[in-house]
Amino acid sequence: MAELSDIRPSAVAGMFYPAEAKTLAREIHGYLSATEPSTASIPKALIVPHAGYAYSGPIAACAYALLAPARESIRRVVLLGPAHRVPVRGLALPVAGAFATPLGTVEIDAEAATAALKLPQVSKSDLAHGFEHSLEVQLPFLQTVLADFRIVPFAVGAANAEQAAEVIDLLWGGPETLILVSSDLSHYHGYAAARGMDSGTAQEILSLSPRIEHEQACGATPINGLLLCARRHGLKAELLDLRNSGDTAGDRSRVVGYASFAFRAEASHGRG
Repeated sequence: MAELSDIRPSAVAGMFYPAEAKTLAREIHGYLSATEPSTASIPKALIVPHAGYAYSGPIAACAYALLAPARESIRRVVLLGPAHRVPVRGLALPVAGAFATPLGTVEIDAEAATAALKLPQVSKSDLAHGFEHSLEVQLPFLQTVLADFRIVPFAVGAANAEQAAEVIDLLWGGPETLILVSSDLSHYHGYAAARGMDSGTAQEILSLSPRIEHEQACGATPINGLLLCARRHGLKAELLDLRNSGDTAGDRSRVVGYASFAFRAEASHGRG
């Protein structure tokens, strides 16, 4: 168990999601209960948005609901999201040994982190994680749908797709490991323009084309890394939901796009 001084506290509770545990739990369960039931196999990887829950919570929930059958079996989540707050060279792990949310603490998988730190593009930086929301907002959903798990959280900065893919491949594991990329899509376009742009981006992701630009998705680098890995491991992408803030809780003059995708092994491959 991480010492109190070794825990990265919540930075955006009360802003991106409720700060009170009961309210937060109730909100997440509400999003999850509104999703359509699925009989599909458990995904190996997900792409989910990371805005405030009022904006992107319903879109994220349709991805997290797919993990219900794996509640006891997924024990490690490799989490990659863009660094919004500070410049990062390569991919940064936190110095802290655990992350806190109103629902409790989630420990870092120290063994996996040590392995990743052997790669030249990986370093440790608490500054990169201190106020970063792209990773934090995923944790309450994970704490709700999974029973006992650890995380390997990467704030992704100046890196290329192959460098991100090398980290993902290193930690790929088996059915105990989930790969989770946190990314929104286009930012601050008009509603119609955003829909067109985001639809095109979704088609590129579905075709596993690792050429997403940062104008299309703030998490373009980890998305492209995941797409490279998906090709290598024989995964197929499925679009779960595609909307924007104009559809959920915002006006339509300047919207942010959100999408969720699931990646599963094709029939001719193993579970990946």
